[in-house]
Amino acid sequence: MRMLIALLALMLGAPAFAQPAFAQSALPPAPYADRQIDDPALEKKARTLMETIRCLTCQSQSIADSNASMAGDLRSQVRERIMKGEEPEHIRAWLIERYGDWVSYEPTAEPILWPLWAAPLVLLGLGLLLLRGRIKRGRRS
Repeated sequence: MRMLIALLALMLGAPAFAQPAFAQSALPPAPYADRQIDDPALEKKARTLMETIRCLTCQSQSIADSNASMAGDLRSQVRERIMKGEEPEHIRAWLIERYGDWVSYEPTAEPILWPLWAAPLVLLGLGLLLLRGRIKRGRRS
């Protein structure tokens, strides 16, 4: 009997514990998160930009492909700014300023990154020098 009462109490109390799991945001959804711009040319500009911006939640998808709520908010902001006449590069600069270089899939050419860009060339040069040395040693013997 005690087991039945405990099970009944658990079943009646479970909705109170589960409410946070099923709660939704109190904020209204972003207006242009999943709605395209009426002008196809502007939508194409917005879509092209969204495909080059990394989702801050998923981190492995662009905001154009992500279903995360933050990606939806960013999609809406991009579309709204495009409709106001802002250029995609200005919007990208704003996103990079706000979230850092990491948010953009397109790498920058900042001076701090020059060693990273030069590393493949340096390694290729070292590999060619080693190969040349081995070929010379091979001919001598």
